[in-house]
Amino acid sequence: MLHDTTDSESGSTITVVQEVRSALIPDDAYVMTVLINHPPGAPGYPPHRLPGGPGFGYMIDGEMLFELEGAPPRVLRAGDAFWGPGGDVIHYQDANNRTDIPCSFVLTLLCAPGLPMLERVSEEELEERKGLRVNSTGAEITDAGSGHFP
Repeated sequence: MLHDTTDSESGSTITVVQEVRSALIPDDAYVMTVLINHPPGAPGYPPHRLPGGPGFGYMIDGEMLFELEGAPPRVLRAGDAFWGPGGDVIHYQDANNRTDIPCSFVLTLLCAPGLPMLERVSEEELEERKGLRVNSTGAEITDAGSGHFP
């Protein structure tokens, strides 16, 4: 396990921004890194999943309202790390949380050969799975907190 360190000669630093235990890595996976930019107030992508494997992200600027199936919505800010499991889990929101500034983030995806990077979820499936979504109506939106997981 890597820990935050500073090189005494150069003054360069390494800071751990995220650790994830037991992320499923597909056989013969390839890695894709993308930059996503949302203009002010953008709703982000419609509900979707990452069928080919997990995605690991880092907020560059702005704020994003992020929601995964089974977890409450949370606000991610510049400097926050996050991840989403691949497979069947629905990614409900990656909206720009602000109407006055854009937001951008880098997402590194582990992709299984032959599967799309992103797959939209139909309205019918959203209705069928609504019991798996944490109801955000009237709920307080939590801050992202640490990107580190034990």
